[in-house]
Amino acid sequence: MRLDRVDERIIAILGADARTSFADIGAAVGLSASAVKRRLDRLVESGAVRGFTVILEPAAIGWTTEAFIEVYCRPRTSPAEIKAGLTGYAEVTSACTVTGEADAMVQVRARDMQHLEETIERICAEPFVVRTKSTLVLSRLVDQSMLSGSADRPSAGGRPSAQSSGSSTGATSS
Repeated sequence: MRLDRVDERIIAILGADARTSFADIGAAVGLSASAVKRRLDRLVESGAVRGFTVILEPAAIGWTTEAFIEVYCRPRTSPAEIKAGLTGYAEVTSACTVTGEADAMVQVRARDMQHLEETIERICAEPFVVRTKSTLVLSRLVDQSMLSGSADRPSAGGRPSAQSSGSSTGATSS
């Protein structure tokens, strides 16, 4: 499903504050509350919007250590095997297959270095893992979602993105 400018504005508003009422969104985009609800229902049904959630700051629950783990797998390990092996880890915040020497890149959060070490050891024990290489995060420099005002910023090439020619709500998420 391709989003139009109104859909993009609705999503940007909800990205900044998912508790915004349909009436307030409608006022911002020039639609009635019921029209906003219908559009949002359509976005959810199509899969363009996957859900609404609370974004927890890991440090609030004491998980202050973050790392990226390069995972090197046995030959012919499928992405499905990697996904199945890593899905049950509370510490894994994301995992992707990647280009380059490693087969996958895994982002993890942990309470402390001991917890991180235990997590890495458990990942290393997965049957598909040959070896890992870890990189500790010292500080986050950029941490934004697709909704963080990206429609209003020029792309890396200096040209505005395809979305940026429409009006904007100015809403950003933090």
